[in-house]
Amino acid sequence: MFSIVSMSDVVRIPPNKLTSSLKDAAVGILKEKYESMISPDLGYVIMIIDAAANSVGKLVAGDGATYHKVTFKALTFYPKLQEVVEGEVVEITDFGAFVRIGPTDALLHLSQITDDYLRSDVKQGMIIANQSAKSLKIGSRIRGRVTAVSLGKGAGMGKIGVTCRQPFLGTEEWIAQEIKKAKQPPSTQTKEKKGGAYK
Repeated sequence: MFSIVSMSDVVRIPPNKLTSSLKDAAVGILKEKYESMISPDLGYVIMIIDAAANSVGKLVAGDGATYHKVTFKALTFYPKLQEVVEGEVVEITDFGAFVRIGPTDALLHLSQITDDYLRSDVKQGMIIANQSAKSLKIGSRIRGRVTAVSLGKGAGMGKIGVTCRQPFLGTEEWIAQEIKKAKQPPSTQTKEKKGGAYK
């Protein structure tokens, strides 16, 4: 889920950055510190949107920089358990597919794609179901449900798992087939013949 988060921090602004406006200098420093960061509390910090720096700063003996309290807004992405997300398959592996959701990739394990027996063809970039002939390939758009979220500190520590093994999840084609099937009227029950009469 994307959200805009309000935060505050104390920013050290060195003398060479004071040539621009205080706000621009603070935003530049905040971008270096926060953007592309993964936090267990915030999720993925995508970008700093706006900042307001206190014009009154503090000096520290022996340091030519000024320290300013800054309040700012950041665009973040934090996937929630059971949230339905949409994304694009970007990689096929022997054990499943990686799906790009927001700023990161989530693992769609073979066991979470469909109930059918699947085989993965890494060279062709496809996963094919034996009985239903459903296929998943690089570039497929899918809808899935988040089943696991593990976000550690630092870059490259986030792990997200998704599933398509529920109704109306999977590729756009699979969902269209399920909707079409759901709209069909229930089939009329076959009459049973008992003692020469139909009931």
